[in-house]
Amino acid sequence: MRLEAAARMDLFRKLWRARKLILVVFIPLSLLPLPLIHPTSEACCAYVLMVTAVYWVSEAVPLGAAALVPAFLYPLFGVLKSSEVAAEYCKDTTLLLMGVICLAASIEKWNLHKRIALRMVMIAGAKPGMLVLGFMCCTVFLSMWLSNTSTTAMVMPIAEAVLQQLICTGLADSHVDSETAEVPEEDSAVPDKEENLDKNQLELLYRNNCNDNNKQELSTLSDTKTAEVNGLGLKPISNQEFIKNTNGHLPQVEIEIPNVKRVKMRRDSQYPTKRDHMICKCLSLSITYAATIGGLITITGTSTNLIFAEQFNTRYPDAKVINFGTWFIFSFPIAIIMLVLTWLWLHFLFLGCNFRETCSLSKKRKTRREMLSERRIHEEYAKLGPISYPEVVTGVFFILMTLLWFTREPGFVPGWTSLFEKKGYRTDATVSVLLGFLLFLIPARRPFSSSSCCKNSDDDSESDPLAPMITWKDFQRLMPWEIVILVGGGYALAAGCKVSGLSVWIGRQLEPMSGLPPWAVTLLACLLVSAVTEFASNPATLTVFLPILSALSETLHINPLHTLIPSTMCVSFGVMLPVGNPPNAIVFSYGHVQIRDMVKAGFGVNLIGVAVVMLAITTWGVPLFNLTEFPAWALARNVTGSL
Repeated sequence: MRLEAAARMDLFRKLWRARKLILVVFIPLSLLPLPLIHPTSEACCAYVLMVTAVYWVSEAVPLGAAALVPAFLYPLFGVLKSSEVAAEYCKDTTLLLMGVICLAASIEKWNLHKRIALRMVMIAGAKPGMLVLGFMCCTVFLSMWLSNTSTTAMVMPIAEAVLQQLICTGLADSHVDSETAEVPEEDSAVPDKEENLDKNQLELLYRNNCNDNNKQELSTLSDTKTAEVNGLGLKPISNQEFIKNTNGHLPQVEIEIPNVKRVKMRRDSQYPTKRDHMICKCLSLSITYAATIGGLITITGTSTNLIFAEQFNTRYPDAKVINFGTWFIFSFPIAIIMLVLTWLWLHFLFLGCNFRETCSLSKKRKTRREMLSERRIHEEYAKLGPISYPEVVTGVFFILMTLLWFTREPGFVPGWTSLFEKKGYRTDATVSVLLGFLLFLIPARRPFSSSSCCKNSDDDSESDPLAPMITWKDFQRLMPWEIVILVGGGYALAAGCKVSGLSVWIGRQLEPMSGLPPWAVTLLACLLVSAVTEFASNPATLTVFLPILSALSETLHINPLHTLIPSTMCVSFGVMLPVGNPPNAIVFSYGHVQIRDMVKAGFGVNLIGVAVVMLAITTWGVPLFNLTEFPAWALARNVTGSL
């Protein structure tokens, strides 16, 4: 009996290890009767869609590899020609992303992101409430332009160094207090000065050791090329390795959950008081939530925004309503409201309701530990030295790109594209690629300067006075080719649904929902995608749901933007579990929070996000996108699809 049980267990282990391979083979074979029994274009397209969706959700194969399934199945089943499928894998948003990556590479190469983060935290101060708010603000700002993953991986080590300074000073305080309590009053009168001197020396020595350890822990994302960040499982990855379930479009670090014993020992023994532990939890979770909020603001903030923009413009080519400016005007108030409400929720959950104590800016109310934390932040900022020439150039390009995006077609006044004779040729991608190309040409040294100002450059750039701001290696290190292929796979699926007529068939099946008001349909869609994205990758979830929601909106004669924009934003709210997105995994790997903390805090953030998005789409979104009417561009698409 024991041998049989052991053999069964061994068989189960082998099957579990081979579960992904079994799924890869079993799913296509089990669904194959659909196109064989019903050899129509709709059935063949549905077969390809289901196989790809299962691969994406289950992660049986890498996301990029699963996105290549339509490239060979569509031609095999006669849905699309091979040349037509290939054209879907490179769109205008691909060039937009490449230009943004060039700017992001320059920002990270010259440490402009670290200077911005430290400066904003210095302004906020070291009071727990204001410290959390300061880190959230700088994370939101950086996440507008960088990926959520890289922003979290860059800000989290800075926050960890501040937390370790807070913990070390707390341990030193408790050590001194315990020693003082052991000295009897009658014996402490004579040797009082000598003992105090010894204690001060011990405390200073202990604090210096803590500071030395913390200095080793503080590192930015650029430091992860050669070493692990703080020994917490954030390792550099090669150009062929990418994060699964990526929520942003700049995946750069491989996430590993640290040793459970180490994390448990850290939770049990590291924190001087429960309040210190709560501060660590609050600050850690605030960074991942702020990265998610910041990614909502710009059309390039996350890959899901790019997926929506390209699929929408492809499905409705006559709708000239989605660009950088209109998206920013709609999403910026959402981000501000979510930032404030999320900060209040985390403060209430972990720090209580005493805002006067945790948010006071008065120097008289600062404790010694808070003053030491502020001193540590100032020291790290001082290490950056004066602002360098490459940082100035990068900042100028950053501002210039933003202004050109805003003023291209602002809507209320003619944009700079009206200066050209031919209309419709220039997009946001034109601006980003142009400025990104110039970064490969502009020298990183100040003109007519004999001394090198590039303190972060490598040996080659130091030897070459005309070395550019970024090199192809810098660009290649950050370029997320997996996301490019994933987005292309989504475009290919959408094109197949359109050509085969599957989207029209899906819309007809959803006609029973025609009795629901538009806000109810949108709310159901938001709740559905926000629940699914807790367990599946954000880009894959949105790619699957966008064609379905578009068909639903056309069938119910609802402005497609009424359902598509809220769903696109809510798909980013997978914040309840470490597997929800890479920023969650990064924060969890530092060991300050447990899964129940993430579930409790993330559930509230999820509700806040859905509520704010619904508020936006029913108030200022109505006049901005003219949501009260079924637009002509959607009507034309509906009529064409029916024919």
